[in-house]
Order: sequence, then C-alpha cells, then structure tokens
Amino acid sequence: MKVAVLDINGKDTGRKVELSDDVFGIEPNNHAIYLDVKQYLAHQRQGTHKAKERAEIAGSTRKLKKQKGTGTARAGSIKSPVFRGGGRIFGPRPRNYSQKLNKNVKRLARKSAFSLKSKEKALLVVEDFNFEAPKTKDYVSFLNSLGIADKRSLVVLGGGNDNVFLSSRNLKRSEVVTNDQLSTYKIMNAKSVVLLEGAVEQIQANLTK
Repeated sequence: MKVAVLDINGKDTGRKVELSDDVFGIEPNNHAIYLDVKQYLAHQRQGTHKAKERAEIAGSTRKLKKQKGTGTARAGSIKSPVFRGGGRIFGPRPRNYSQKLNKNVKRLARKSAFSLKSKEKALLVVEDFNFEAPKTKDYVSFLNSLGIADKRSLVVLGGGNDNVFLSSRNLKRSEVVTNDQLSTYKIMNAKSVVLLEGAVEQIQANLTK
C-alpha cells in the first residue's frame, strides 16, 4: 500500500512511501485492541487507596455500656463500624492493578489499530522536519496545514526531536511521541495519526518481528 508523503505545509512532495500490508492492512482484531487498551488504562492506576478498618482506628477499648438492660443493641467498642468515626468494613487497600498481556497480542492490537486508522483515512505521512526553536505557534501552523488542528492528533517522530515535542506541550488535543512511546490506546484515542517518514520504517520493523 503506497501513501503520498506530505511536507510541513501539507503539500504533496510527489514522493510515496510503501506501507506494509502486514502492519497497516490487516483485518483488525477488536478483542486484541480491547485487551491492550484495558491493560494500558489499568497500568495508569496508582493503587494507593486506603481506608482504616476497626483495628487501625485510634480510640478507647473500654466497653461503652453494660451488656444487658439498656434496651438497645450491644456495644463493645467505640471503633465499631456502626458508630460515627469507627473503622470501615472491607475498606479499600493498596493493590497492584497491573495486568499481563502476551507480546504477540500487544503486537496484533497495535497493527489492528494502525489498520483501522488506515481504513478510516486518518493516517498521514509527513517528511521529517524540525523547528529552529520550540514555538507552539509553529506547531499549530503545522497542524492547520494538515487540517487537523481542531481534532485529537498523534504525531509519531522517527527519533528524538526536542523542539517539536516542546512546541506541542501546551496543546491538549495533540500529542507528540517517539516510536518507543507508542501504545494502542494513544493510536485509538487520536482522530488523526501523523507518521513522520523516519518513523514508518521503525514501526514496520518493530511490528513484523
């Protein structure tokens, strides 16, 4: 599958890049995408939530009232969960939310995500570029030239490109990542995916192992 290569101004350079059908043209596997996205979101959870149970509450251990003859229920401790300020029953405890996922499934999910974007015509290839200095204005101008300034976008760099990355940090709808920072979630969350020419070969090499 051949795709036209655009320049930084959104104009056709007259060149085309070959996108592997094994990466950008497979039949998408929705379940693999679901599993990979679920794992990604689970890994974002800190798992540091904690509530005190009755054994951890600071309070007196004396018996509140006599056992019988009061006409009310028995009460043996102010730390009981039935009293205000008492411990919580089965409260949340710190835990690890991480999930294990097979490497082949993760690879299939990423290829499926790219194939979906390719089918939706939401995948663009731009020749490698850099800014002389970090300027959000220049980056917004770049997005405008591609017609995606008002959409959630993901720009994938071929390598370290600090000026482009720093220029995008103030924008909520656009994210710039390198090839090793790619995830199925980020691909699916973006309405438009922009691949720099230098990143295409790296992506295809990683996903066809």
